[in-house]
Amino acid sequence: MSNFAEVAEGVRATLAAYTHALDDGRVDDVVATFAPDGVIELPGMGTHRGHDELRAAYTSWTPRRPQRHLVLNTLVTDEGSGRATAVSDVVFLLHREGWSVQLVGRYHDALVLDGVGGAWRFVHRRAEFTPSA
Repeated sequence: MSNFAEVAEGVRATLAAYTHALDDGRVDDVVATFAPDGVIELPGMGTHRGHDELRAAYTSWTPRRPQRHLVLNTLVTDEGSGRATAVSDVVFLLHREGWSVQLVGRYHDALVLDGVGGAWRFVHRRAEFTPSA
């Protein structure tokens, strides 16, 4: 992947694959979006490093009711040499008797290009949540 459009589309595809798998409760598919030593930092939920810790954490967060993470306003920066960063807004919706906003926040991501599969993988994903009024 040499041009910016290809990098940006590849990064956005990883973000979408993560989000769809997360909302569907497909833990192995979520973990597959991370590099083997990838890290996620979530306020109130801890920091988890590597596929084993990620799998354990995401298994404990498997959805019990319909949910959607709406990821938008993604700004991708091509760092070169198979590295990229992305900053995205996120709105988390949960369905109870209807859909309601549970949180609003932002993801800060660092990704690397997987030389084997040609997909982008998270090396570091950090979320920050905006306090509700």
